[in-house]
Parts: sequence; C-alpha cells; structure tokens
Amino acid sequence: MSDAQKPETVLPAWASGACNLASPRMGTEAVRCSDDSFAEMGRMLADAPAVFLPDKFDEFGKWMDGWESRRRRDGGHDWCVIRLGARGTVRGFDIDTSHFTGNYPPAASIWAADSDAEPGDDDWTEIVPSSDLGPSARHFFEASAEGPWRWLRLNIYPDGGIARLRVYGEPIADLTGPDLVELSAFKNGARVLAYNDAHYGDVTAVLTEGRGTFMGDGWETRRRREPGHDWLIVKLAVPGVVERVEVDTAHFKGNVPDRASLQAARLDWGTDASATVQAMFWPELLGEKKLSADAVHTFEQGELANLGPVSHIRLNIHPDGGISRLRIWGRPA
Repeated sequence: MSDAQKPETVLPAWASGACNLASPRMGTEAVRCSDDSFAEMGRMLADAPAVFLPDKFDEFGKWMDGWESRRRRDGGHDWCVIRLGARGTVRGFDIDTSHFTGNYPPAASIWAADSDAEPGDDDWTEIVPSSDLGPSARHFFEASAEGPWRWLRLNIYPDGGIARLRVYGEPIADLTGPDLVELSAFKNGARVLAYNDAHYGDVTAVLTEGRGTFMGDGWETRRRREPGHDWLIVKLAVPGVVERVEVDTAHFKGNVPDRASLQAARLDWGTDASATVQAMFWPELLGEKKLSADAVHTFEQGELANLGPVSHIRLNIHPDGGISRLRIWGRPA
C-alpha cells in the first residue's frame, strides 16, 4: 500500500499526487556518505515502511532499518549524496526517523544540484534549511526551489540515523522521438492512482522496469469470496495513443488471474477521486483475455480499440490474483 493510501498517514497538500523520486524503483541510489558504520546508507531509500526487529544484530551492532552513522566525536556533521534515477522537479521531502529514538539526528538540511556528474562543493543549492527532527516520527519539509534537480545531499547534525527519505516530485522524461514510448513507466512519470485491493506485494511494482524477481515484486489481491473482480487505475506519464499492451504474470502460478481487461479515457479535468468514480464507465480498450501463469501476454493494435489519446488506464483482473507488470506502449499526443 502506498504512503498516500495508508489511513494513518496524512500527506501535505503539496505531496498529493506526486511520485517518490527517491524510490530504488526509479533507479535512485545513495552514492556516498561521510559514514554508515551502523546501517548502510542505501537502506533509507527502501520503498517499504521501516521496521524494527528487537533481536536482530549484525557485525556493526544493533541492526536498524535505515542509514545510521557512528557517534561523531570530532565536530562537523554527517551527510549522504543521492543520485535521483530520473531528473525531476521536487515539491518536498519526508525525513522519517521511525524506530530511531535515542539515536536520531536533532536536525537535518537538504541541498540539491542539477548536473550529469556528481556536484562539487560549490554546486549545491540549499532547498531545505537546517530544521529540527524528533524521535521516531515523519517530518515533512517543502522545497524552497523545485529545480529540476538530479542530485540531493542530506545533511544530518551532527550524526545519527534516518529510517527513510522520500522525495515528492515529478520526473522529467524525454518522450519525443519516432519510437513507441512506455506511457505507463514509473520512471517516465506514470503512477498508480487507485486500486480496490492490494493485500500482498507492492502495487507500484507493476509500473517498474524489468520482469518481477519474485512473487512479492508485483500487485496481488486477496482471495475474492464475493462476486465481482479486482482493479487498479494508472495515470499515464502523458496522454497518448496506445499501440501495444503487455501484461506480465511472472512468478504468479496458482494465483494468476483467470482473465484481464482494460478500460481507458482521456481526462483533462477533475481529481484522482473523481477519476476513480468515473473509471467503471470508461470505454473498453481491451476485452477480457485469458491469462496464463508466469508469462508475458502481448496485445497489439489489432486487438486494441481505437480510442484516440488516453491519459488513464483501468486494469481489471477477473476475479482476483496477481500481476507482476503492466506496460502500456504508445505515441504521446
């Protein structure tokens, strides 16, 4: 379940509808840091919420789900440089200290830069000034300049641990050229707008690169015990004319959906909530098609309805089950 759809999470208005540019699924990586003696820096970019395992220790001491530096004894402060997988505009940040109680940093700041190579000392722009942090809590900070940015530097004062860093914004992708564009790619700016159930797995995975690596690397619903079927809605990176669709059921065998179908529409107004309500009435892009286990199913133009440019897709699975990836290829309108 995404952060935005957890009942206990209230996102600021500026974060609503944004992507997490810090997600490893976007290709983002922690490049280097001043120190990560207790917990490896890349861990704070994980998509899943941070967990606490009371009895887990490793060679560095108590295992923590995040980035944690040693206790600093020589002045100064710790930092981590992050390269975003996609250059993008940034609305703001969530600096999460979940489970860090006696070892959280009292303050943090964020710098940003836009360059192909790693920025030098004089290339950074401060977009979140030094701000107070508290124990085991989520802290939301709006960016003072949207960018676009490719690099971030998280500074913590003076040391300690960060469970998760989330960067709310929109990727900037080059969708020009003569070839088909993956309109549904997370890295291009597409996002899962809504779904009726995501009991297992990670629903964002359906829009990411490559095939699923295991059954949890995809969208899977609970076993349906009542009439009907399950669905999710994707807002495409840009409106476009769909020419090819791929539905991948990698690793889904005894839980593969029996059939799948697609509906689509172009929406130039409204909100995520209004789109969700309307979606059941959208015209059919692809009629119900039989699915098989652990396979890539490709549907070309002759099987797709000519709906013109569309901005939103509703994937229906009948009656329930799991999908590893959904790829919508087309030409931007």
